[in-house]
Amino acid sequence: PSSIYQGVNKLAPGTAICFSFERDGSLSEPGREHVFFDAIEEATQARQQQLSVTLEEASEMLDQVLGESVRQRLVSDVPLGAFLSGGVDSSLVVALMSRCSSSVRTFTVGFEDARYNESTYAAAVARHLGTDHTEVMLSADDALAVIPQLASMYDEPFGDSSQLPTYLVSRIARRDVTVALSGDGGDELFGGYNRYSLGAGMWNRVGRWPRPLRSVGSKAMLALPPAAWNALSRPARKALQSRFSGNIGDRVHQLAHLVDARSESDLYDRLLTTWSQSIVLDALPAEPTPFASKSSLSFIERMMLSDTIGYLPNDILAKVDRASMAVSLESRVPILDPDVFRLAWQLPDHYKVSSRQGKIVLKRVLERYVPRQLFERPKMGFGVPIGDWLRTELREWAEDLLAPQTLRSDGYFDVEVVSRVWQEHVSGRRNHQHMLWTLLMFQGWVRSQDTQGSLITV
Repeated sequence: PSSIYQGVNKLAPGTAICFSFERDGSLSEPGREHVFFDAIEEATQARQQQLSVTLEEASEMLDQVLGESVRQRLVSDVPLGAFLSGGVDSSLVVALMSRCSSSVRTFTVGFEDARYNESTYAAAVARHLGTDHTEVMLSADDALAVIPQLASMYDEPFGDSSQLPTYLVSRIARRDVTVALSGDGGDELFGGYNRYSLGAGMWNRVGRWPRPLRSVGSKAMLALPPAAWNALSRPARKALQSRFSGNIGDRVHQLAHLVDARSESDLYDRLLTTWSQSIVLDALPAEPTPFASKSSLSFIERMMLSDTIGYLPNDILAKVDRASMAVSLESRVPILDPDVFRLAWQLPDHYKVSSRQGKIVLKRVLERYVPRQLFERPKMGFGVPIGDWLRTELREWAEDLLAPQTLRSDGYFDVEVVSRVWQEHVSGRRNHQHMLWTLLMFQGWVRSQDTQGSLITV
């Protein structure tokens, strides 16, 4: 509920606040909060009514319920389209739209860097479904042009770098439509994030090892820079003809941060936390990452539910809503319909997540409309080549915001730690793109405030 402003709190998701006024317009009593949708309670109740169905029966039920949700969100008296990344969630939403309408507009954003570019997949899905498709490429220059608008667009410091392509694709879509459907919510409800299988699998393997032993292993993995890990793994990947990302070094460093977690909740917090050490001077006690502690749920289910009450509203939905509304585009999210939510939690875990993949039942529905080879591939997410840009086109902008004299004057961050992290990144020894982006968004937001942060609570 906290915000960056002193004395200002946020209304919780699924909650309305009601005010009563006197005839003269004054408040007769403080606002009363009314909860109209409690995700934890809804999920818990649905879990107690788990369905005993085959995977094919489950996919048929989901096809009908999600299809009705999409149909309802096509009701509009203004032009309507959809965001299409080529991934499972957005492709399924567009497929169900195409079943209801003979003319569907789709929009996607791509990058020249093939490691981040999903636009070719989106174009293939669009061709198969016969949509009127628009594609736009995002460059570092585009990012520089958008960055000055981010502070006013998001109201608070917002550290998800995919805000850049989200804004750009919204701006492009708004030229042709007023409403756009998105596939958000599929990862949280149907187990799409890699951290579900990664976190549970890792904890099952190493969680019972003595923590001192895990700490030694963590330090050993961090002893080599990512570039060295990449070089060491190259012969093995070539021999195995592996399609695994060549940037294995970053993944080794990420794993090193996880293996010495103290508990399941600590592991979950580390999976979502960008900074592994405190760099904030005179910080207030940090609010813990929301973690659903229902003992009746499995670790994977608790991670999914925790993402639903924390990561989804505070990052994913905030990102899409503010980026789209900045250009007066309304976004609609059919996967988060209450009926779809309840059905997702009534389905067995193994219809959602296995040790090798997620969104199993969603994929089974999608392959009714789109050939599996068009969407079956390793999950990329809506990534942005921020790491490379910070070393090149965005370097001057970043160094200005992270200049030691600026940091000392502001008084928020440990200057030595920030400087070390920046030097490790620009030298290529480490990839700190996510850590640095959160700092840069905060510093950019502070600079945009006329009061120079006098209302900020850090």
